[in-house]
Amino acid sequence: MARSLVDLLTTHASQQPERTAYRYLVTGDCDGEIQDISYGRLARRSRAVAAWLQERGLAGSRALLLYPPGLEFISGYLGCLSAGVVAVPGLPPQGRSQNHRALTRMKRLIADADAKVILGGREVLAALAAQAEHLPELDGITCVATEDIPDEAADSWREPDLTADSVAFLQYTSGSTSAPRGVMVTHGNLLDNQRAITERMGHTPDTLAEYEHELFVSWLPVYHDMGLIGPVLNTVHLGATATLFSPLHFLQRPARWLTALSRYRPHTSGGPNFAYELCLKHATPELLDGLDLGRWKVAFNGAEPVRAATLRRFTETFAPAGFRREALYPCYGLAEATLIVTGGSVDTPPTLAAAPGSRPHVGAADAADAAAVGSGRPIPGTTVVIADPERREELPEGEVGEIWVSGAGVAKGYWRNALATRETFRATLKDRPDRFLRTGDLGFLREGELFVTGRLKDLMVIDGRNHYPQDLELSAEMSHGALRPGCTAAFSVDGGVEGEQPVIVAETAPDAAADSERITEVIRSAIGEAHGLAVRDVVLVHPGTIPKTSSGKIQRHASRAAYLADALAVVGAPAAR
Repeated sequence: MARSLVDLLTTHASQQPERTAYRYLVTGDCDGEIQDISYGRLARRSRAVAAWLQERGLAGSRALLLYPPGLEFISGYLGCLSAGVVAVPGLPPQGRSQNHRALTRMKRLIADADAKVILGGREVLAALAAQAEHLPELDGITCVATEDIPDEAADSWREPDLTADSVAFLQYTSGSTSAPRGVMVTHGNLLDNQRAITERMGHTPDTLAEYEHELFVSWLPVYHDMGLIGPVLNTVHLGATATLFSPLHFLQRPARWLTALSRYRPHTSGGPNFAYELCLKHATPELLDGLDLGRWKVAFNGAEPVRAATLRRFTETFAPAGFRREALYPCYGLAEATLIVTGGSVDTPPTLAAAPGSRPHVGAADAADAAAVGSGRPIPGTTVVIADPERREELPEGEVGEIWVSGAGVAKGYWRNALATRETFRATLKDRPDRFLRTGDLGFLREGELFVTGRLKDLMVIDGRNHYPQDLELSAEMSHGALRPGCTAAFSVDGGVEGEQPVIVAETAPDAAADSERITEVIRSAIGEAHGLAVRDVVLVHPGTIPKTSSGKIQRHASRAAYLADALAVVGAPAAR
């Protein structure tokens, strides 16, 4: 039985050395330059990296991975696992707009993980070297471009002594509500979660044969848990083939994702809800005419609130291209549980339910679009309970509370943070001895299925009623076509004698400045009608300026801080508000 993904890679390289493990669309286009790597080549490159690390006595140390999009990251990551080195996937500084944010996160990761070596691409490391005088954090750290490690180094590779409890890598959280923390994911956690993904998404031997091992198409960032543990690691777990391309190429032209799905016809692909919205926004008749999505079996949707309206519209829009509603696959997971916690059954359409305490809607269609979407049932060996964290009591079915999780996929804790580990990973209920992971997410169970309703720290209490910011954000975004999907932040501020009041910050095109008053009125009206709330302020800002995490989640607390400091990039304003 395999002890780690290293064992599985060795097996696949021995049994099917010529099979393509990954192909990479360099330009994001199927007819552009394509790079690929076989299992035999992947194993040799990973062992070369591992041997380089072993020869320098780095086993047990942390290696920060800073790669541009491409295949080299995978060899570096698997090289760390093959050396017994703890990998720390990071976001490389790239482009002026992201450079400061990426540098800040990189510095935090180096310090928190106590990284001893940086593995990366030539261009990334050259850029860091050029800024060395401003980066004292790099002092004493060895940096190596893994492309420069010769294949021959693999000949001196020694198989590491790994156990299920050995830490494989540190997955740093996105930091949507707090500073990023390094989640200690073990080799045992990884294998358990891979088995769960395989079972829940129907990645059976028969499926692999039917799809000629074309398992995934993915543009998801590989330094983030959804893009790494899903498309990248489940592929090597099963010895299948995945087609990858850059997140930037997807954002520039969302049709590339759909075109790749049509060209390579994989079994599984997906992303956060905003990705489906972007596809809808760019769904032209010409695009639809050229697509064949009939083989897309699992269209997973997670990492942010799943919208019933998005699922409906996506199905209706892409049905002419063969897309089936049964392919929609809402799921729930988080880094602290390795990845997947709940998921549905293949070929079963999503479940919708009215959220407890939700406002009634006038029409049936409105009610369906406002419904909570089920994220499936707990994976095998995992327990999910809905708890009142203050009273430490399990809540009855249908009642909203914090989602608590236990099981083999739950990580060891946070790296060098005993207090946060105790608070988050060691929760107990009054009437049972089990230890649970506190997810910080809110939800409810109905007939064994989990419905996620929001984040505990983001919950707004206005006039004694609970409001989820993502609900207000959706109402705002759907009210006017000038607003960008997934680029709205809702939060509350102290209104003095009037108490807490909601504020909406929304990204829109700069040329919408002339119509800003009308857009603002429409948003206010939509929030009032759907939620019964009077909005204190609506602020329209330039594209790409709302604070987001490295994985693209809205940072509502940072947005609120920028609003209170008059630091938002307001459309039509000179420089600051």
